[in-house]
Order: sequence, then structure tokens, then C-alpha cells
Amino acid sequence: MTQTTKETEPLYSDLIDDPDLGKIVELFVNDMPNRIAAMLDQFDSSDWEGLRRSAHQLKGAAGSYGYTPISDCASVLEEAVRGGEPEEQIRQAVDALIAICKRAHGGTPA
Repeated sequence: MTQTTKETEPLYSDLIDDPDLGKIVELFVNDMPNRIAAMLDQFDSSDWEGLRRSAHQLKGAAGSYGYTPISDCASVLEEAVRGGEPEEQIRQAVDALIAICKRAHGGTPA
């Protein structure tokens, strides 16, 4: 049996108990692959302004939907791009954000 670590365990919204937001949170989670693909494309094409904007939008949306860890990680990426950090540092921030975004789950923990 494999042990789940903090870096791989599912990430649920802080708003999971709010029945009014459940469907919106699900839509946010379901759109995550599109957001990830866009950020990867922006990084690969050196579209720094687009990447900064995507990180900024994800920061706000994740915070609004109760995914504070994603919001915090998106903020790190946004600041790295805004600050003109080396490409390797930006890549690390992209990778960290993608890893945490892949952990996002809708609904409630089983």
C-alpha cells in the first residue's frame, strides 16, 4: 500500500460545505486542465505577459473558490514573471503551480 504525502494528496475547497457554491467549484476544477495547458503554452512561447496574466487570474479565482494553496502558488508565479526572474526560476514556479492545480478536487473528501 502506498502512503499519500502532502504533495500528492487531493486538495479540496475550503468552501465544500457551501451548497450554493458546489457547482461553481466543480466548474473551476473541471476547467483546470485548460488553465494548465494555457500556462504551459505561454511559458513555451515566452509569452511572459500572458503567463503573468494567467497566474493573476488563477490567483483570484482559486482564492474565491476556496483553494488558498493554489492562490498562494499562483501569486509566486505572478511575482516571478513580474520581477523578471530567470527563466529557470519561472519554470520552477510554473511546475509547482501545475502540481498543486492537479491536486484540486471538487466535492467533498471521501
